Amino acid sequence: MTSTAPRLGSYPTPLEPAPRLAAALGLHPGDLWIKRDDLIGLGGGGNKVRKLEHTLAAALADGAGVVITSGAAQSNHARLTAAAAARAGLRAVLVLTGQAPAVPVGNLLLDHLFGAEIVWAGDLAPAALGERVAQEAERLRAAGDTVAVIPFGGSSPLGALGYAEAGTELLGQEPELDRVVVAVGSGGTMAGLVHALGAARVLGVDVGALADPVAAVAGLLHAMGGAADGLVMRRDQVGEGYAVVTPAVREAISLTARTEGVVLDPVYTGRAAAGLVAAVADGTVRAGERTVLLHTGGLPGLFGHTDAASLAGDG
Repeated sequence: MTSTAPRLGSYPTPLEPAPRLAAALGLHPGDLWIKRDDLIGLGGGGNKVRKLEHTLAAALADGAGVVITSGAAQSNHARLTAAAAARAGLRAVLVLTGQAPAVPVGNLLLDHLFGAEIVWAGDLAPAALGERVAQEAERLRAAGDTVAVIPFGGSSPLGALGYAEAGTELLGQEPELDRVVVAVGSGGTMAGLVHALGAARVLGVDVGALADPVAAVAGLLHAMGGAADGLVMRRDQVGEGYAVVTPAVREAISLTARTEGVVLDPVYTGRAAAGLVAAVADGTVRAGERTVLLHTGGLPGLFGHTDAASLAGDG
């Protein structure tokens, strides 16, 4: 085990123009850009890497030999925690909802490749999942391990610092930024961006991971010493639930792929793009403004999603 936290990502991540997607939405070609945190480097990429830069460093500083975290079966956060642990020479234990599938696919396949131990927790609510993580952590400590618990989604005041840094990075790339559109799961990514950019420049799109994502983001901001006034979050893209692909999400994924050659996932970035489409339609995002869609990764989850085949349509 190393006592020094390794660098996990490659920064700055690219900021790419999306003129064909902009035109398809009715914006000017120079209005829309995509911040490619899916290209961050580690373990298939994604926004959780920035959070893990901080949470894994804290685990190593505390002398941990094992990190444990939780999520859904296709959790991007769990996958990247396993990858980060592998890079740091730590063991990773992932407490995942549901039951072990006959064949691991998507993120779950990568969890295995990174050497993670997987504990299947059945159908548990998020609060009960946290209790199961605590139980597993105690089991490991009783066996003599030094254990660090990485929070659900990596979203803690410490983890959110990764996206405060990302907000500063983004301003360095685009000083005239008017707005960044971002998927909101456990809340840490939006909280960090708001901390750096202010609430008016961040449009969150709820993916249905939490019952009250606004309160989650506000709580993180308060813990970071920031203000939570004026948070802007769309909650109209959840549909029938976190794991269910809506027609709007399906259309947004297809449109982005066919105009820019950029692949989005059905749970997070697909909903963020659908929220962007809706925001242009209702005038929240307007032509002549500089808007950035934050690509938070999730491509492995696309290949593990039960509705993935439906995205092919008739094309």
